[in-house]
Amino acid sequence: MATIIIMPKQGQSVESCIITTLHKKIGDIVKKGEVLFSYETDKASFEEESPVDGTLLACFYCEGDEVPVLDNMMIIGEPDEDIFALSAPVFAETGGGVAPSSDVPSPVITGDNYPAMETPKVDTENRFISPRAKKLAEKNAVSVSQLDGTGPRGRIVENDVVAYLTDRPKMTSLAKKVAAEAGLQPEAKGTGLAGRARASDLAAPVNAIYGMDYEDKKLSNMRKLIARSMHASLQNSAQLTHHLGADARRMLELRKKAKAALEEGRVAVNITLNDMVCFAVIKALKKFPEVNTHFLGDSKRYFHKIHLGLAVDTERGLMVPALRNADDLSIADLSGKLRELAAACRSGNVNPDMLAAETATFTVSNLGNYGVEMFTPVINLPQSAILGVNTILPRPKDLGDGVYAFVPHIGLSLTYDHRSLDGGEATRFLKQIATEIETLEIGF
Repeated sequence: MATIIIMPKQGQSVESCIITTLHKKIGDIVKKGEVLFSYETDKASFEEESPVDGTLLACFYCEGDEVPVLDNMMIIGEPDEDIFALSAPVFAETGGGVAPSSDVPSPVITGDNYPAMETPKVDTENRFISPRAKKLAEKNAVSVSQLDGTGPRGRIVENDVVAYLTDRPKMTSLAKKVAAEAGLQPEAKGTGLAGRARASDLAAPVNAIYGMDYEDKKLSNMRKLIARSMHASLQNSAQLTHHLGADARRMLELRKKAKAALEEGRVAVNITLNDMVCFAVIKALKKFPEVNTHFLGDSKRYFHKIHLGLAVDTERGLMVPALRNADDLSIADLSGKLRELAAACRSGNVNPDMLAAETATFTVSNLGNYGVEMFTPVINLPQSAILGVNTILPRPKDLGDGVYAFVPHIGLSLTYDHRSLDGGEATRFLKQIATEIETLEIGF
């Protein structure tokens, strides 16, 4: 009896996964325990093993496809087994398409002969174009910027669209959608069935001025996820950044004491400057509950506990795991937990639920180790704010009685959603972080 392989659900917050590698192709013999495909969620990667022995009869998605969790991914069974009843629901849910038939000896179902999608909208505005030409261009995902009008006064007519389509390779439904959204076009010959151009065959138009003096490289799935998240954050919120410096002398003194305590065995962890900043942020958040919130459009969610997000730089891209109930921890416990989260991110073993922006209530991003003097961090929506931590620099300070001296200051950059917080509230909160840093007390 055939077995359906579904896309696993990794964590409660994960809604879809991206296929990174298909290790088996249709017709391959599969042994129980062999890896069928690799996939990644929001910055964590996994492999799916076969639960049974058999032959791979169908695969519903291709590498690079984004697959909803719990969707059918593959079918494993006997070579001549009829899988029509198992495959038909997949096509029925999409509103069309032809399911594989038992008359076909080796059904091939991939992302490129998947049922037709809704015709994407393309740019047919701001150019003189006839109604018939506009309708044909939209149907075939043709941007009018790619057309030369031969009608009166350069108007684009139906024959112009037909001529363009004659020279362009036929495209799959997915390729049409991607081409319209990203402004791409198919290469000379497609790699799909009957020479159809697939989404992977699309490329940016060549600029004749520069010739081929460049190299196009595909974005990693991680980079695509980060780009999508950052764009959505800036597009869907009113972000503003305030910058402030805090006297770092007290923190640097505590850092020396922490190193000495570690060497003497009085503490088990290496408490860093970043740990101290995070500890100060937690103390400030307790005094400003308006900041420890999520902005939900027509309401705000106030949290009773502080779940601190920490930006972690990894080889695969930026990850922001959340440390739940961070306000219950001592400075030593906080340091140990943050180090564990960072290590899990870099090894790829972090719980996907901990990476969801909804899990954290406030985020800290520290670029001070790189010598960055000032930057504008981007909010992890729906959080109300994020703190950027800059490098320590000497700045003049009035020590009293007309005496000035250069004093080390650590730069703080608070980006907040102006829909959720007023400027005065954000400024007072940022000042409170500085005060907590300058008066920090930690016991060893």
